[in-house]
Amino acid sequence: MNPVKAAAEAVSNKSFEIRTLQRAGVIGGLGPGSLPVAASALIRGGTTPATAIRVASVKHGDKVYLEDERGELTFSEVHRRSNALAHAFAGMGIGPGDGLAVMCRNHRGFIESNLAGWKLGASVILLNTMFSGPQLADVVQREGAKVVVLDQEFEDLLAGVPDSIGLVCGFEDEPGTSGLPSLEDLIASNDDSELPWPAEKGRNVILTSGTTGTPKGAQRPAPSGLAVMVGLLDRIPHFAGETIVMAAPLFHSWGYLNSIIGTSVGARLVLQRRFMPAQTMELVDQYEADVLVAVPVMLQRILELDEETSGHFRADNLKIVTLSGSALPGGLATAWMDRYGDNIYNFYGSTEVAMGSIATPEDLRVDPATAGRPPYGTSVKLVDEFGDEVSEGETGRIFIRNEMTFEGYTGGGNKENLDGYLSSGDVGHFDSEGRLFIDGRDDEMIVSGGENVFPAEVEDLIAGHEEVVEAAVIGVEDQKFGQALRAYVVLKSKGSLGETELRAFVKTNLASYKAPRDVVFLPELPRNATGKILKKDLG
Repeated sequence: MNPVKAAAEAVSNKSFEIRTLQRAGVIGGLGPGSLPVAASALIRGGTTPATAIRVASVKHGDKVYLEDERGELTFSEVHRRSNALAHAFAGMGIGPGDGLAVMCRNHRGFIESNLAGWKLGASVILLNTMFSGPQLADVVQREGAKVVVLDQEFEDLLAGVPDSIGLVCGFEDEPGTSGLPSLEDLIASNDDSELPWPAEKGRNVILTSGTTGTPKGAQRPAPSGLAVMVGLLDRIPHFAGETIVMAAPLFHSWGYLNSIIGTSVGARLVLQRRFMPAQTMELVDQYEADVLVAVPVMLQRILELDEETSGHFRADNLKIVTLSGSALPGGLATAWMDRYGDNIYNFYGSTEVAMGSIATPEDLRVDPATAGRPPYGTSVKLVDEFGDEVSEGETGRIFIRNEMTFEGYTGGGNKENLDGYLSSGDVGHFDSEGRLFIDGRDDEMIVSGGENVFPAEVEDLIAGHEEVVEAAVIGVEDQKFGQALRAYVVLKSKGSLGETELRAFVKTNLASYKAPRDVVFLPELPRNATGKILKKDLG
């Protein structure tokens, strides 16, 4: 590119970033006395959670930051409490690059432990609360954790962890009952003064959605710039001082990302330890929430509530419902927006590639199946089996580039890389308006009688039937066609739809070879903590 043109583009991009961050309240609002503190934090700490809380404590001070079942904490209180924790963790041997594992539900202990780890430059390992004991023992040792912060309910699962690894209780069912030193004990007994900036920036290790064996750890560095945050804030209109109900689990990259965004915009985070559909909506109304952070199955569970339970829900102030973590089932976005307003923003990405695209309410009204458009700072290209880009409307493998793609798996290995673009593991296509559609996983394609079938298309159709709650489709061996389709279906009422009727419905709307050979009716589909259907548990 011409140097003059490149310089003009760089200036334009920086201007756009500043305007976007100002609108959202990430920058601005600092007086003469606090501006030097914030500027120093950004220069020395970079765009990390440690910087975010330090700046937020200066800007927002005594405003409420966290609300959980233990009560309220202000920005300043959380900053000081996480300082005290950082001093305590340092005394337990945690320093730059050392492993600090967190296995907590959504409460202050998770937030404060993560912040303390970043203040020390540690490698903060986010453990899935649905992991089994053997998985936990393997992951904790593989990732080199020196300390594990865990809720009391998970103590038995950590029985296989070596004695050399320190254990701290993040949430006690009743104070003083865990037998482990608690976060509150450590906070009360340590200095809460500022810490020097660590010699190296910290990082997060987010575990992939392992359903059998040991999940892989994906190393996620602090972003090198502001493009990812700007891209998200440009498409999802967060604003300063908003109230966020956090239903999605914080250990998952989606819940975690939104907690950092919330800190950066000075939001009040309302934390719910366990997702309960009715309670979530009661919190939305009680706190007049502006934002709900969830995964698609949570909205599904809310919409399934009977009228007696849900009839009084208002959600009058709910401007943003941000979703990610699993595919958005056909019809769910429309059903939700018809009831609670046009407020769904659906995020497509993964632990490895971070952000791929965002669908706004306008996108979803045009076509509720779309994954939206790539935001600022993210590039998406679709390629064929030879690595050549496909034409508009054609299906190709999805490759993504941004400044937050992961550094590789902690145990070795990486995603396929094409000139800086990482494979998402999915296939999809763009429409004429530049909207992305996910056609399925590139390893889930079913070849039946020589025809290629991606389960997502069939699943969306079946899920859109008026008698169906949700569906999953897999390939099974077939002597005649090589593979055939088997559908697992959850009905709204038992016996309201039969196999023959459902197969006829698919044949009426899709090519006949996409009709399932077998239909299995289940009371529910197996899912992991973030709502992804566990197809390995089917068949």
